[in-house]
Amino acid sequence: LMRLMATKNIYFVPFGQDAPEKKPNSMVARMELLEDTVLEALQGKQLQPVVVEKFRYMN
Repeated sequence: LMRLMATKNIYFVPFGQDAPEKKPNSMVARMELLEDTVLEALQGKQLQPVVVEKFRYMN
């Protein structure tokens, strides 16, 4: 993952842990930020922050 993050012209949708206590190795993308990520990527920029604090999707 870190190799990809350091690669030019590869952009990530911000992501974070959704349940660190139950799933310590699980990371989930913040898909509501997909459009903003694409718009930034078209300008050659990575939307920040890439790694976000713990969050939960609401159903």
